[in-house]
Amino acid sequence: MATKDLLSPLPGTFYRKPSPDAPAYKNEGDTVKKGDIIGLIEVMKSFHEVHADADGTITAFHADNEDAVMAGQPLATLSI
Repeated sequence: MATKDLLSPLPGTFYRKPSPDAPAYKNEGDTVKKGDIIGLIEVMKSFHEVHADADGTITAFHADNEDAVMAGQPLATLSI
């Protein structure tokens, strides 16, 4: 099976959930469809959705909630 990394589109802070008391958008083992939200990147108090760019199953997250990330950094890996 092939894999695909989902990359951060921007530098900033990665959030796996929409608010502190909400569940994560997606977890390891979850199936995603192209366009599904997997997290948010915050840049200067502005939030940008991170979308899956392929159908598959999330096999790993490489960034935890509230981690600082760089543009192009892998956030998660999909098995496609």
